[in-house]
Amino acid sequence: MCPAPLSPVEPEPTIVGFVLVPDFALMTYAAAVEPLRAANALSGRPLYRWWHAAPGDAPVAASNGLTIRPEVAVGAEPPGADWILVCAGGNPSDIEDPALFAWLRRLALRPGTVVGGLSGGPYLLARAGLLDGRRCTLHWEHIPAFRERFPRVEVVRALFEVGPDSMTCSGGIAALDLMLDRIRDQHGPGLAAGVADWFLHNQIREGLTPQRMALRQRFDLRDPRLLRVLAAMEETLETPLTREALADLARIGVRQLERLFRDRLGTSLHRHYLTLRLDQAHRLRRETAMPAAEIAAATGFLNAEELARAERRRAG
Repeated sequence: MCPAPLSPVEPEPTIVGFVLVPDFALMTYAAAVEPLRAANALSGRPLYRWWHAAPGDAPVAASNGLTIRPEVAVGAEPPGADWILVCAGGNPSDIEDPALFAWLRRLALRPGTVVGGLSGGPYLLARAGLLDGRRCTLHWEHIPAFRERFPRVEVVRALFEVGPDSMTCSGGIAALDLMLDRIRDQHGPGLAAGVADWFLHNQIREGLTPQRMALRQRFDLRDPRLLRVLAAMEETLETPLTREALADLARIGVRQLERLFRDRLGTSLHRHYLTLRLDQAHRLRRETAMPAAEIAAATGFLNAEELARAERRRAG
């Protein structure tokens, strides 16, 4: 008599803990949790389960004011935790919560647990000491200040970065690409493609895809001379190039370069460069404890007074 065929073994669901901090990025959170829901629906099986935690164990408000009630208290033993994903937005450098950091460190010690951060979440992981000696990514706006504050962490300007026991994501809809990558790794490309189709996402992007639009798209430009100059400006905020050096990059004269800026960008070469440097100074001031003199040096100003004057002129 032939033995009855063995029924396929149902995979254990992956349990995901979302740690939401005040002012967390709702777009990022939704782009992370919704693909898990879709994977369950399309497969007809509970492949993923999730829970929420928040500092203070009270309803936590997202960046747009919507609130989510956590089911797990910070410091408590969670009901399983294969992935712990910290989701932050706004200004994560302002968050000072030793109890949260200690809890994340304890969870990271559990065998088989992957600890990750979404959008500004890697900032909190670094504060907890969980990214030292590791590669990570985070939203491009936070990267300059993050590098100044955490020199022992290797930062890549990628959509997401996955390691053996960590994952980080730059935020926004990049969280959808991260989850599609994880679904593909765990349950195959067919399900990942099905989830992508569900959300009208017709291209699953790789982790190392650049975060920002190319300069050509960002400024709606096709002129290679201007594109070379704009790229050089963004790469030399600490040591600004002279007008002559920028004109040499464009292989044209200074006056012609100035004309191109006015005609194609509606601003002067000097004003565009200055705006880039002042925006960088603003991010460093907001997200680090760097002294004014160091911020000035990091953005190409002679001293803090010169930076302050430039900021007053812009404000006025």
